[in-house]
Amino acid sequence: MQIHLSDVTSCEGKTIQVSTELEMETVSFQMGEFPVLKKEPVDLVITNTGNKVLELTGNTCVTVSIPCDRCLEQVKVEIPCHIERKLDMKLTDEERVNDLDESNYLTGMDLDVDRLVYLEVLMSWPLKVLCRDDCKGICSQCGKNLNDGPCGCAEEPKDPRMAAISDIFSKFKEV
Repeated sequence: MQIHLSDVTSCEGKTIQVSTELEMETVSFQMGEFPVLKKEPVDLVITNTGNKVLELTGNTCVTVSIPCDRCLEQVKVEIPCHIERKLDMKLTDEERVNDLDESNYLTGMDLDVDRLVYLEVLMSWPLKVLCRDDCKGICSQCGKNLNDGPCGCAEEPKDPRMAAISDIFSKFKEV
């Protein structure tokens, strides 16, 4: 969704409120492509604070399907987005790039709401996703999801130097 900002920039002190639907169906970046399961409307408030500077605030929430980091089961992850930006409309696109302002959601007087929310989702992306706190992961030998039960593969220490420590832990398990 594109919002044209010329109405706001023309009047100092003017405020507009916009509620718009997201068109984004997936979140794609280096880690892969993740489907968007649910998206709430984006509520934006755009205020001209003077001298062609706009203050942009907004909220939305996007639910994305992300695989668990241990067992690879799909997990619904809710990512809330709280947007707070200042937009200097005096700058050209080239000047923004030179100032290292990576606001590619702003082209001339048009604000790309989907791109703005996409960048907020990336900044709020969880570092680790687990289907549950006690997720056991998958077997390194056969690939079975260990949350469904044991796989029957023999547990061997990965490093022979850890064999002695592994024996100590197995003694405590028997007690």
